[in-house]
Amino acid sequence: MVPQAPADIRNFAIAGHASSGKTILSESMLFCSGAIGRMGRISDGSTVSDYHVSERQRQISTQTSLLNTKWLGKKFNILDSPGSPDFMGETFAALRVADFALIVIHAQYGIGVGTERVWNYATECGIPKMLVVNAMDKEHTSFEDVVEEARAQFGPVFPMNVPINPGPGFNQILDVLRSDIVHYETTGRGQFTEEPASGPWKQRVNQLHQQLIELIAESDDTLLNLFFDQGSLSEEELRGGIHAAIQAQRFTPVFCVSAETGVGVPRLMDFIAKYGSSPVDRETVLATDGNGKEAMVTLNEPEPVAQIFKTMNEDQFGELWFFRVYSGTIRSGTDLLNSTRGVVERVGQIYYLNGRNRSAISELGAGDVAATVKLKNTFTGNTLCSTNRSVKLREPVYPKPTVHASLQPQAKGEEDKIAAGLATLHEEDPTFVFSTDSELHQTIVAAQGELHLDVLAERLRRRFKVHFDLVEPRVRYRETIKMPADATYRHKKQSGGAGQFGEVALRIAPLARDSGIQFKESLSGQCVDRVFVPSVERGIQNACAEGILAGYRVVDVGIDFYDGKMHPVDSNDISFQIAGYWAFKEAFLKAKPCLLEPIQYLEVRVPSDCMGKVIGDLSSRGGKVLGMDTEGQIQCVRAQVPARELYRYATQLRSLTGGRGLHSEEFSHYQELPAELEHRVVEATKKGRANHQSAASKGH
Repeated sequence: MVPQAPADIRNFAIAGHASSGKTILSESMLFCSGAIGRMGRISDGSTVSDYHVSERQRQISTQTSLLNTKWLGKKFNILDSPGSPDFMGETFAALRVADFALIVIHAQYGIGVGTERVWNYATECGIPKMLVVNAMDKEHTSFEDVVEEARAQFGPVFPMNVPINPGPGFNQILDVLRSDIVHYETTGRGQFTEEPASGPWKQRVNQLHQQLIELIAESDDTLLNLFFDQGSLSEEELRGGIHAAIQAQRFTPVFCVSAETGVGVPRLMDFIAKYGSSPVDRETVLATDGNGKEAMVTLNEPEPVAQIFKTMNEDQFGELWFFRVYSGTIRSGTDLLNSTRGVVERVGQIYYLNGRNRSAISELGAGDVAATVKLKNTFTGNTLCSTNRSVKLREPVYPKPTVHASLQPQAKGEEDKIAAGLATLHEEDPTFVFSTDSELHQTIVAAQGELHLDVLAERLRRRFKVHFDLVEPRVRYRETIKMPADATYRHKKQSGGAGQFGEVALRIAPLARDSGIQFKESLSGQCVDRVFVPSVERGIQNACAEGILAGYRVVDVGIDFYDGKMHPVDSNDISFQIAGYWAFKEAFLKAKPCLLEPIQYLEVRVPSDCMGKVIGDLSSRGGKVLGMDTEGQIQCVRAQVPARELYRYATQLRSLTGGRGLHSEEFSHYQELPAELEHRVVEATKKGRANHQSAASKGH
């Protein structure tokens, strides 16, 4: 098979807010183009793209599916991406390799937080957008209202068609470019008849047509001069200017469709084939060479360069690596350098995908997208290139996790399998992260939302045959003091032969927040040999690491080792370590000890009508609102909230906002824990230690 010419490829991500109809739109495109023989339905799990176990169970997209079809001689590589914020990392990866974004808006609900999020990320990726207002056959829809909302939020948008009879029975569209009325059958096949616009609709289309001419003319100086000279633009000049105007993002075309019935879908595909971005419009991409210096990868270079944008494991077929070729041609059986990891990989069989269906091909040309198998040390974000020219493409920056849990194994002996499984899942999905908290002895797993975490936990159990629970993580409290104190401790042990002796006198005092532990000695004379000073410091550091009040790390304390005694024979390193350890503990308990709690900085993005509920909820969690910013219909609330109040906050936020709210969080600072809560934490620690000792004694 001869590789497709880059100019004839359309790589686009279908993205948008959850439940806007992205999967059904991709299904409709496949059906209208003849790639599939019948239209699938989400309700019975028969769509081409939502074919994974978790997707069929939940009836939502949890992974990006790669689809392909042909229309007007152009190859469409469709990346049907999830709308749920839990799986936004999948969408971001799809947008990174797409040449434009097809952003879907539900006609009944308008622009959501997810719409804004994918718009902003597409802008960051430097790719144009097209808007599709879907579900125009539902009740209580207003295309004009959605267009105005989009214009207010996203700038210059322009309707390329207009619904004539929106609502149930919707089947007629006014086409602005062709100045005709299109009558669709509602069988889903996209079949239609057309007639010239007449009466009021002719006036409307003439008005919109003139506005489009002016908009296109304003986006190009040459066209603007022609417009002034001629008083208008010819159809050929207009159509020639549309593509350039979209590439320059001077305006965003808007379309109305009903994906379920196929109404409007063929004309949308016409527009994509004629005016949509191709790999030629992103002819060069930024990379770094083998020396870490900036380099450019160009579409027409002979040496192959590709990037893996998704790794997945299918229960039925095994692992798949999705990749896009940015230059050269990649053939099955070729050895390529993984420049990210410094290993050579042999490319296995290459496939075009339509969901789970595969079509084997022998080679893939520049600008095209496909999947391969049997790579050994290659993961999401890695670059594959010729050994003759080592370059590395930039890896995506993924959103930070919003939900954390502690993973507790149920059976002994599975720890290694769990660790290997967690590492594999992270390599496949970089938005899932995990860490081992040595301080609190827990494995923390973190994901984009509760649903994301549940899906990954299911995958971990199913693929790696392990058993575990996900529970609330312990909070990383800290211990410190409020006043100065001192203590002297003598360690003396005699049991025949050489004994142990060391006496340590310490002064301690509170330090400013984030000062850490500051140790010094101010010994005078020969009371203690200076060789034992590091021993005392080690003992103190051990006490600080263990915690004294409730088993949490000690911070922000200044310590002065000012006096002590030694024995010419019995004093040694361990004696002064023990003496320093207990002297510090005694001084600490005299110095009005207290607990500090971690405070998180939150940015919460919600629709304006949810502001009251969200701010009330933050206040009930002990949060402090720092400020608010308005971005179109979306409000951004900045706040500081105690970490102990944020377990599964993302779930509560979505409940409060009907799924329209999003938040990000990061550590801000430590502050003193209220006294009544401190008492509870200390008591819980004592109880936990008692239970642990009891279990240990029974074990013996």
